[in-house]
Amino acid sequence: MGSTGYTCIRRTFCSFNILIWLCGSGFLAIGVWLHFAYPGYATLLPDHAVLSADCMFITVGVISFVIAFFGCCGSWFQSRCFLVIYFTLVVLLFLSEFLLGSLAFVFRGGIGRMLTQELKYGIEKHYNVSDRGGFLTPSVASIWDNLQVDLQCCGVSSYEDWYDISAWSGERWVPQSCCRSQYGSMFSEGSGDELANVDCRKAGNPALLWDKSCGQILQMWFVQRLHIVGTVVLVIGFLQLFGLISSMLLFCTVKHKRSSKTYKSYSPTVDTTLNRNGTSPTYMDMD
Repeated sequence: MGSTGYTCIRRTFCSFNILIWLCGSGFLAIGVWLHFAYPGYATLLPDHAVLSADCMFITVGVISFVIAFFGCCGSWFQSRCFLVIYFTLVVLLFLSEFLLGSLAFVFRGGIGRMLTQELKYGIEKHYNVSDRGGFLTPSVASIWDNLQVDLQCCGVSSYEDWYDISAWSGERWVPQSCCRSQYGSMFSEGSGDELANVDCRKAGNPALLWDKSCGQILQMWFVQRLHIVGTVVLVIGFLQLFGLISSMLLFCTVKHKRSSKTYKSYSPTVDTTLNRNGTSPTYMDMD
């Protein structure tokens, strides 16, 4: 490979890893922001806080940052050691993604049931009407109420998920956020002398509540965006493949020495000219 081709690969590989480094820094910043701005969302899964959005963004950001760091150093310093570390990390990342994706597909039913049970457990044990939390630390009650109002849903699987929870033990009640907007918490029912105020939360009438569960709406939202998920997976796979190929090309061509940062390349043109003159071929030092 000539000097021009090597330089082109080196610059492309370095630019690629700088881009990944910037993206990783962005993910890390978003994760930190979510952690401090919306920390309460982790309490939706009390025993699995690591699955919260902020932890996911921070993990992706740190992994991208570290891998891109070794790639940039390997390209800039023409270090085989850094390139080997980079290649190994990308291979391990690819294998981990493949393994986790395969396990998630095989056990998708069990994972879905586990998440449903954990969300129901959070409702049953951690929902407290009087605890609204704060702006930076919203409580489970505040999160669920906002979620149900925004999505117009009630419960994880159905409105019955709210029955007999610790906040109202032994009662078949639902939170106010489950009531349709036209009813609110209290509404008048009947006519004339039979007119009476009815509490939607305690009425026990499903017609007054949102007819869809939050789990059902979230599942529909995800299914409608499967094409986006597929596109993201293909792009990630292509980027990892590009990183692997580029790092291997650089590893095979870099001639790094501690005393010199030059690249020695065999020149076919010089070899042909010298052979015509009866001179043995030589090597040239190129940048």
